Amino acid sequence: MDGNYTPRDTAVATAPAASFADGAVVGIGALPHRDAAAAADFSITEFGIATIPTLPKRSPAEAMVAQAVVGLPGVSLGPYGSIAIDPARVDDTTAIRTDLAQDAFVGMRTFLDRAGRFGLDGAPVKWQFVGPVTLGVALHRAGLDTDLAFDVALRAVRSHLAALADAIAGALPNSPQMMFLDEPWLTDLMRPDFPVPPDRAIDLMSSGMAVLGNDTVVGLHCCADVDLATLLATGPRAISIPVGEALLDWAGYLARFLDDGGVIAWGVIPSDGPLPASSERYWRALSDLWCSLVQRGCDPVKLRRQSLVSPTCGLGSHSVPVALRIAELTAEVGKRVGDQADATRFALGA
Repeated sequence: MDGNYTPRDTAVATAPAASFADGAVVGIGALPHRDAAAAADFSITEFGIATIPTLPKRSPAEAMVAQAVVGLPGVSLGPYGSIAIDPARVDDTTAIRTDLAQDAFVGMRTFLDRAGRFGLDGAPVKWQFVGPVTLGVALHRAGLDTDLAFDVALRAVRSHLAALADAIAGALPNSPQMMFLDEPWLTDLMRPDFPVPPDRAIDLMSSGMAVLGNDTVVGLHCCADVDLATLLATGPRAISIPVGEALLDWAGYLARFLDDGGVIAWGVIPSDGPLPASSERYWRALSDLWCSLVQRGCDPVKLRRQSLVSPTCGLGSHSVPVALRIAELTAEVGKRVGDQADATRFALGA
């Protein structure tokens, strides 16, 4: 499906991204820590871009769907992270309050407290939140009518995103923010039995991202193969996708996205399966992919300069030592990308 995409006319399409480039390392999703202070320190010291953690092993309330149902009338959280719904109390007009004092946001609160001690203000910060499509699927599966489930999901995501971005800006007023909507259900979007059609899903994600405006680099994360045309049609400023040969089918879309200033966070180190012994294989896979993308029209300079690297997905299912090793391997790939970006900058006299 080589070709071009047309981004939606949203504010996020012009968000600045200079702080998020040149192979910097970011985290994706959850961490396995039960100690919130240790998780915050890990996020600040092990990733080149400090990444606000979620900690579902510490509490099921920090699972991504569980976080999003905080403050939703008629929706309650079970002891193991399941959600229960009283349809009679759910509507799409009641104001949704984001209570940061809730157990669901301990990881974020602790990170913001520790960030001050590390002198992080002014350094870029990345965070993530569940997207409205994935939240809508969860609410629908829990018993809500389809239209109501996705309407409530969008309102919840927009309300929480605005409140969390304000909290981060209050604690770190000089730090550029990058936020990824986490949309694992996008892998099933093209199935005929998916609850909403692709156009509706695009509108949901685009509307969710637009609440943050120009001051935040807003993007989409999916840790499996996805219809990239749909992903890009939402108008993200950044995307987070795993490295794989399937991306060659979307070379034209990626070329246009980079030409428009988009940032790609490449999932280079797998977060499932056996722990890799070294990063060499994964650096080679990324490098080979880039060579093939260049042959299909991608700008080699933009590929290097407008790239981040990350694990393919969250590290919450691992032990802390394994998560640390994956972060170290990711950093090794990031250093090689950064070295190439520096060489490119030097060659161009920038």
